[in-house]
Amino acid sequence: MKRAIWLCGAAALASLSGVLLAQESLLPPGFDNPPAQSRPAPQRSNAPAPARSAAPAVARPAATQAATPAATSSPVVQPIPDAAPVTSVGGGGISDQALLDSIDPALLAKLIDSARPKSDIPPAGRRSLDVVGVIDQRDGGFPAVSTHYLNGPFVEGVITKMRGRFVSRWGHILVRRALASRLATPVGMNGADWAAIRAQLLLRMGEADAARAMVQSVDSGNFTRGLEDAAMASFLATADPVGLCPITALTAAGRPGWDWELSRAICSSFADEGSSAMATLDKALRRGTGSKIDILLAQKFAGAATNARRAVKIEWDDVEALTPWSIGLSLATGLEPPEALRAKAGAPYALLAARAPMLPLASRAAAADVAAARGALSSTAMIDLYSQLYALRDEEAAASAEDDWSRRAETLRTAYVAPAEGDRLDAIRTLWGDGNDPDRAYAGLVLTSHASARILPAEELADSAAPLISSMLTAGLDRNAIKWARFCPVGSEAWGLLVLANPGRAARTGAEGLNAFADNDDSTDSLRSRFLLAGMMGLERVDPAAARDFAGKLEVDFNRQTRWTRAIDQAAASNNQALVALLAAFGMQGDNWTRMTPLHLYHIVLALHRVGLDAEARMIAAEAVARV
Repeated sequence: MKRAIWLCGAAALASLSGVLLAQESLLPPGFDNPPAQSRPAPQRSNAPAPARSAAPAVARPAATQAATPAATSSPVVQPIPDAAPVTSVGGGGISDQALLDSIDPALLAKLIDSARPKSDIPPAGRRSLDVVGVIDQRDGGFPAVSTHYLNGPFVEGVITKMRGRFVSRWGHILVRRALASRLATPVGMNGADWAAIRAQLLLRMGEADAARAMVQSVDSGNFTRGLEDAAMASFLATADPVGLCPITALTAAGRPGWDWELSRAICSSFADEGSSAMATLDKALRRGTGSKIDILLAQKFAGAATNARRAVKIEWDDVEALTPWSIGLSLATGLEPPEALRAKAGAPYALLAARAPMLPLASRAAAADVAAARGALSSTAMIDLYSQLYALRDEEAAASAEDDWSRRAETLRTAYVAPAEGDRLDAIRTLWGDGNDPDRAYAGLVLTSHASARILPAEELADSAAPLISSMLTAGLDRNAIKWARFCPVGSEAWGLLVLANPGRAARTGAEGLNAFADNDDSTDSLRSRFLLAGMMGLERVDPAAARDFAGKLEVDFNRQTRWTRAIDQAAASNNQALVALLAAFGMQGDNWTRMTPLHLYHIVLALHRVGLDAEARMIAAEAVARV
């Protein structure tokens, strides 16, 4: 269609040019044809001619060329030629239609597409694709030059092969920081695609807000297909389909697919084109384009911007599973899917629900355990959420007195402000739970981290030292934790945690401490002792001879090399923090700490320690011992 319109326009322009050249001149004879000697000679120029200068390159008709008569014999009015307007160019007699037909259609479409404006951002306001990201180095991000000389396909392979589930909460926090940093585009990679693969991994991690910020760090006119897909997923995950509208109007204007069709209809409804948008959605529902529940949710959302006064009834009876579209649109319309579907969706839904402000606080609190255990929610965010629950209880005490989440919020308040230390400690233990649900148990440690730091160390509380220290370390309160050192006997779990987490420890542990720890280790296959040794070796806090003997006793070979160990060791040798963080995350993939090997933990902690990420190295090593 575009080619036909262009051809018709070109033919019309050529015909019009011929007519104009053949029209009469109202000037005196010779006035519009200056003498040949007075015309300056044409000069050559190396600058490219403007695009519009190529169109009027049509030769003057013969009748016009012959109309340079003597001043006494030329008529005042030139005769109009009988022949049709000349459409040939040059002297070869090639018609405009033949010239247009000779152009490759693909090339013509490319030229037309290149002439279409990609954005309305002025040149001075456009952002470069050389460095892409959200967090600058001055704000805590990694150095931009970390990825400047890296091979693009290698980095892409590392990031795209990560599933987004890491055994370590601190590992999750570390890779989120690395992905969100403003980093130089690797060699051989487009800057938009560099943002796209990082945004997609952030989405797999449940970091919807960071993924959306990454997408928005690139101007809409520079989007590639990969970044368009990341934008679709991130704006849905943050319950904001309207955020796609600038993209659907520019680079994704012609994208096929039911999801893009529904997105364009939603954007049309918010652009005051409600009738056509609802007609498009009705047509999609009749044709069965996409899932029925997805189209109904799109109709409900689009209807909020129109005066159609249509009631869209959402029924979940025939829905077998939630999709990213149904999750995002249900949250955008303020709906909560049934409990059975939420439970079936599992962590992907919980990670989005925990940060969705349109959901009830109780629903967010139920989802927050998964988010906190994985690292998507900080201890401060958890405390803020429960503070809102407690405030709601104060306002509606009669209605929520028996609500479990309100009681849990009241227990948290007791853990912080109860006058008696024994009452505070009992409340903290209550929030820890019985450990049947691993996510909720570890989320309890995150929730009580600052409350645990308020417990004064004492000999009679030595039995609770290990979980209290573990709780404090979930929030990075290492200096509060080391106050318990004199109440932690050598070889205890609390002692092992402090040996790893202490920021100022210089002494190296010998065989006596290692053997004592192994004697008290009740973990399967002495995995806790293996992780302790791996962490101490990575932090260089153990005597080398004692480490070799203890490794032999535990049957652990720390000298074994793999392709991954060589890669992370080389990254550490080059002092590349961002690459070390990405490779460390690659080695921490798994559902729980039983999927981690002592060899991987050793190389991760050692590499982080060598490139100056000592705090992350200490927290990851301590977390490994605490969560086995």
